[in-house]
Amino acid sequence: MEGNVVMTVLRAILIAGSGLMLAGCGADGEPVQPAPAQPTVSATIGVGSSGAYVGGGVGLSRGPLGIYLGF
Repeated sequence: MEGNVVMTVLRAILIAGSGLMLAGCGADGEPVQPAPAQPTVSATIGVGSSGAYVGGGVGLSRGPLGIYLGF
C-alpha cells in the first residue's frame, strides 16, 4: 500500500514538472506575421538553328516554398 502512495506522488510530481518545463519553452513576444506570397513572371524569346521560339512562366513563392509553371 505504501509503495502505491509513493508511486502516485512521484507520478504527480513528474507530470507537474513536465508541464512547467513545457510552459517555460514558449516563445517570447508577439507572433511574427509571415511574408506575403511573391508572384514571379518570366518571358524568353530566342533564336536557334531551327527558328525562333518563345517561352515563359509564372510562379508564386512564399518563404522557402515555391511553385513555378513554365510554358
